[in-house]
Amino acid sequence: MKFHNTLTKSKELFEPINPGKVGMYTCGPTVYDFAHIGNLRSFVFSDTLRRVLERAGYEVRHIKNITDVGHMTADDVAQGDSGEDKIAKKALSEHKTPEEIARFYEERFREDETVMNILPAHYFPRATAHIPHMIKTIEALIESGHAYEKNGNVFFDVTSFEPYGTLSGNTLEKLKVGARLEEHPDKRNPWDFALWLKAPAGHLMHWASPWSEGYPGWHIECSSMSQEYLGDSFDIHTGGEDNIFPHHEAEIAQSECSTGKPFVRYWLHSRHILVDGAKMSKSKGNFYRLADVLERGFTPMDLRLSFLAAHYRSQMNFTWESLEQARKNKESIFKAYARIGSAAIAETGFSAAPFLERFIAACEDDLNTPLGLAILQELVREVNTRLDAGESLRADVRSGFETIFSVFGLAVEASASVPTDILALAEAREVARSAKDFTEADRLRDEVSTRGYTIEDTPTGARVAHC
Repeated sequence: MKFHNTLTKSKELFEPINPGKVGMYTCGPTVYDFAHIGNLRSFVFSDTLRRVLERAGYEVRHIKNITDVGHMTADDVAQGDSGEDKIAKKALSEHKTPEEIARFYEERFREDETVMNILPAHYFPRATAHIPHMIKTIEALIESGHAYEKNGNVFFDVTSFEPYGTLSGNTLEKLKVGARLEEHPDKRNPWDFALWLKAPAGHLMHWASPWSEGYPGWHIECSSMSQEYLGDSFDIHTGGEDNIFPHHEAEIAQSECSTGKPFVRYWLHSRHILVDGAKMSKSKGNFYRLADVLERGFTPMDLRLSFLAAHYRSQMNFTWESLEQARKNKESIFKAYARIGSAAIAETGFSAAPFLERFIAACEDDLNTPLGLAILQELVREVNTRLDAGESLRADVRSGFETIFSVFGLAVEASASVPTDILALAEAREVARSAKDFTEADRLRDEVSTRGYTIEDTPTGARVAHC
């Protein structure tokens, strides 16, 4: 199994720190608004990666943080040292508390992930619950000379970490020459980044610390949460390409300087999504969320399949035409799968084994999902040809489809003949199961049953059928 490592700029054989086990951290959402399709592509990518690892037999411990402090709107300019707190800004505009805003959008994010058939992370740590750990880490950085305090603000001294810039290519030499970074009066160097900031008067989110009543920098949050759940060193860190600099670069520097150990072995990043060839923008009218896709009559699996049709390291161009093509592909795949149920099964019939072997090889080669999809479509055509000719199939054909569905995260959608109110009950049950509210999930299953329908939980998702 090989993955492209952003740190080394090369495709590498995957070898975890502990044989058979994988520690994996995904940069999660900043919960001040609904997730957009670009966010969802990144999370489908990390979900697919996890599914490939688990199919290969690895025990994956997956952590996905919830940024509920709110990083800065000008992070890309000033490395987190200026700008408005996004959650606080939303709270003021809606006359709510920051916690109310964060919890609302966290729940919406979790619902979107459920609908997209994204496996829930094993832990969703919230930044606000890890302030003490952040303070402890900052204290260690100050004591070791890697950070400094002035006027209640604490900054990481980038010059103290020689490998800074290895991940992104933004070395100190390049930063000194051409970087456009906002000067902060308390910084020694304009490229230093904030670990702790003194809260100005009226700031909604602040905590006591040895330096000031303030709040953490964005970067220190992920270092603290990953260390808490995965240890000082772990295997895989994922995120969007926009996280590479300064966020992930800063994570490496502060983590390795605070622990004295290597931080992450493999860094995997998904590229941006374009919409009709342009960057998503509300002003351009091309800014879409999951709800916008569903309102157009498409399904979550249509969207998921459209993501899989592009390699995660390629810049995907989203169009409604490409989504329509994904829908057609999905329908042909599911129709072929449905035909298998009534096919004659024989020990000497057609086997899906060669196709499945090629599919797995593609997925284990840096998540080559476009090739995997092409192989699946080959299998669909071959199955249809064999069935049209009246040939029998081996039992492994059905299981082969289900393995592919499981790796791709494709949930077989309920029949259109099932009433919409029954489907709504089934969807509500899935949400309850995801939230571990099994009492409510059982109640909803019973209600569906009394209406004359059954819910079957399968490796590829829940199926609703008439009794």
